[in-house]
This record gives sequence, structure tokens and C-alpha cells, in this order.
Amino acid sequence: MIEKINHDGRTLAVMLQSGYRQDGITFFTPDDFSQQLGYMNRPEGYVISPHVHNPVVREVQYTKEVLFIKSGRVRVDFYDDDQTYLESRVLETGDVILLAYGGHGFEMLEPTEMIEVKQGPYAGDQDKTRFEGISADQAVIKP
Repeated sequence: MIEKINHDGRTLAVMLQSGYRQDGITFFTPDDFSQQLGYMNRPEGYVISPHVHNPVVREVQYTKEVLFIKSGRVRVDFYDDDQTYLESRVLETGDVILLAYGGHGFEMLEPTEMIEVKQGPYAGDQDKTRFEGISADQAVIKP
């Protein structure tokens, strides 16, 4: 239900399948990630106290993004920092993925709606390096 894609001791992605259930609160990312991924399951009547977030200076060096698969199916291809293909996974309706490091590409396997959340502001061409990815027949899809 939770899977981490690791390469050379570094977490490239954290995947949360739609069927994941646990009571309470769980965070799947280390505290030093500039984007945090957590899950909450609270009973009726549980109260989260009103709060504001304090201004804290943070330095973000790599964009991390979270994708929510609203509907459909998408193949995610993972690459290392040198743009070498590693492996692929399929995400389905209700799945969530946090992309932390390395490279990634996507192919929609059916009409797909995704919601993306990432740090800003967007830096245009400075924000990413595009490269030639694998073809569908080269994908090694792990379960």
C-alpha cells in the first residue's frame, strides 16, 4: 500500500495506493524533505485546533511534486539523476505519488485526470531539464 522507490540510497518517490488505511496520522517522508506527504484518518468529532503557520525561512533546492490520480491510469517511468532509466509503475484512480529526486516521465494508459501540487514559484526553463525517455515497449513495470 506504501512503496518507496529508492536508488543509490536516495528516495526517488513515495507511492500511496488508494486502498491504504490506518488510524491516526502517518507521515511517509523524512522531516528534511521540502515537501511532506502524510495521511490522516480521524474519527467523527476529532478536532484539529485552529492554527496559523509561522513564517519560517526555508531553502528549496529541488522541486518535489505530489500527483493525485483523480481518474484513469498512468505509467510512471523513473530515471536516475544521470537520466538513466530504472523502472516503471502504474498508478490508478485514487493513488498518490510524491516525486522527490531523480527523473520521471509519464504515459497515460487511459484518459487520466491528475492534480499536481509542487513548490513555487515556477522558474520556467530553469526549473527542469527535458530529455528523451523510453518507449512503451521498453518499460519494465514492477507490481
